[in-house]
Amino acid sequence: MDADNAAWEERSVLRVVPPVEPRKLAKVPFVELADGRLQGVVSSGSDIERVYVSSISAGDHALSCSTNNNRPCGALHGYACKHIRSLADEAVVQYGLDRVARYLRVEVPEGERLMEHINGHVERTPAAVVFSRFLRHLAYLEVPDSTDPLTELHWFPATGAVR
Repeated sequence: MDADNAAWEERSVLRVVPPVEPRKLAKVPFVELADGRLQGVVSSGSDIERVYVSSISAGDHALSCSTNNNRPCGALHGYACKHIRSLADEAVVQYGLDRVARYLRVEVPEGERLMEHINGHVERTPAAVVFSRFLRHLAYLEVPDSTDPLTELHWFPATGAVR
């Protein structure tokens, strides 16, 4: 490892990981590997004004799905609902199967799908944290194009932040 890479790894800035494949954001507008879970926001198939916050915990593969105001998903009964399946599919598109499987600590043989190997139990988790992160990401879409720093991000180092 050279000195440049070592210095990079010590910074408080993370590289932006480009998607493995282009994603369509209409069905799953937000997906992340964070807080020990694959989690995100999934649009309702029946109501344009409803979204679900879904997650799969790393390790024990606990499944959670509820609306953004914590109403439980009616299809989550000990197996993954369509929202969780959509989330997992889009995570694979965004991050790649190897990375998602490694994060969730599951072995997925070549040629098989991630959800074929997720056998978790239902464990309700509050939707507020994930949904508020999603809303924060949406707010950045409304920021006009500029090279000026954003006030709320002033604590990021200014030098060498883009690689």
